[in-house]
Amino acid sequence: MKILMTKYSGAILGPIALVLGFVLGGIYDFIKLITGGHVENVGISIIILTIIIYSCLYPLTYKQQKFSRLTQKMSPELQEIKKKYEGKRDQESMQKMNMETQAVYQKYGVSATGTCLQFIIQMPILFALYRVFYNVPAYISSVKDIFITPAGSSITDQIMNTPGWQDKMTNLVAGFKNLTALRADFFIAESSNFLGQVASATERQQNFIVDVLYKLPKEGWETLTSSAYFPNLTNADVVEQAVNHVNNFLGLNISYTPWDYITAWFNAVKDHTGEGTALFGFAFLALLIPVFSYLSQVLSIKVMPQANTTGNDQMGAQMKSMNLLMPLMSFVICFTVPVGLGVYWIGSAVVRTVQALIINKKLDKINLEDIIEKNKEKAKKKREKMGIYENQIRNNAQLRTKTNVQFKSLLTDEEKEQQLTKATEIKVNARPDSMAYKANLVKEFNERNNADKKSDN
Repeated sequence: MKILMTKYSGAILGPIALVLGFVLGGIYDFIKLITGGHVENVGISIIILTIIIYSCLYPLTYKQQKFSRLTQKMSPELQEIKKKYEGKRDQESMQKMNMETQAVYQKYGVSATGTCLQFIIQMPILFALYRVFYNVPAYISSVKDIFITPAGSSITDQIMNTPGWQDKMTNLVAGFKNLTALRADFFIAESSNFLGQVASATERQQNFIVDVLYKLPKEGWETLTSSAYFPNLTNADVVEQAVNHVNNFLGLNISYTPWDYITAWFNAVKDHTGEGTALFGFAFLALLIPVFSYLSQVLSIKVMPQANTTGNDQMGAQMKSMNLLMPLMSFVICFTVPVGLGVYWIGSAVVRTVQALIINKKLDKINLEDIIEKNKEKAKKKREKMGIYENQIRNNAQLRTKTNVQFKSLLTDEEKEQQLTKATEIKVNARPDSMAYKANLVKEFNERNNADKKSDN
């Protein structure tokens, strides 16, 4: 397996990022192949990856919408149960309410956690994709080739052949805020191990250089080729143009964050550099990423059937809160993550919207009453099985009671007298703070009470 620079090596997200990066790289190379090398674009690859991911998640999306439709139908029954036990907080009433509520869920064949599974699956994918988009060359070998070919005269080779290059690259990283997350200790001559692949010190250093160059802004490339750093690089302009080409999506670089563009424009205006007008266009486009992310999330939620949230339906209230919170979260988060992740988020919402419209039409043709009747039969069979099990327990209990009675009938009069004497001694000698003493008091109270009732009659 070919060593590909600095992949994320987390125990959970690392393997997920590796798989998603492999698929993204395959999509990128396939597009490049079928277009004869004319189309090399990470943004387009991200959109296709989004479609593939949500096509795989379609069964869960269908199940979620079906759950929402059935929830609408069963909501009145749940409200009746809540109304029935309103104000009752004793243990017995709470148990009965829970049992009746569970019976309604079984009747309609849904689970209270019906929409959680898709959310649980989506979140690790989203976090793993952040790692992929943050370090695209680590997962797409064709993008990394821009920096390391041709062998011997590539930009990475030229940098590493310059005396004192480690210090120069370290200073370059320190000079740009968007590079501060990169670790300068990759220059240390040590080997690393990722999923069993050992990289040499040279490979680690080369990978770090690619990390830095991939994230360099326009002024970063100017600094790189200045007299204080690497003025003798022969192909820096070609590499910069190639990187901008593959990262370009509607004029934005998918490796930058919208906040990078907005702050660059703000700084240009503040410093009166004359680039404020040009940078305003990029800042405006970058601002549209979180805005469209928010709007697309809202749209995808609107076309999904929603459960009724009347009364004090806790589950419905939670769903309503989540529907309000998730679009706002996407709006805020999209400012500080790579544009590529924002594109994925927008694309995923659009795909979910299309899927929801298709599923809605499909569900309109399905008789939900038939589904409910089938679920009733399943619930009935389940209760019958539970009833058989309960009868078995009851019969076993009766059998043990019968055995004890039969055992007692086998005792002689002398043995019965001995047991009675022993029980009396235990009763007399019981400590005032013991359970036996308290049980005797209760027994005596019941006996006196029964005797009083008989005398009254």
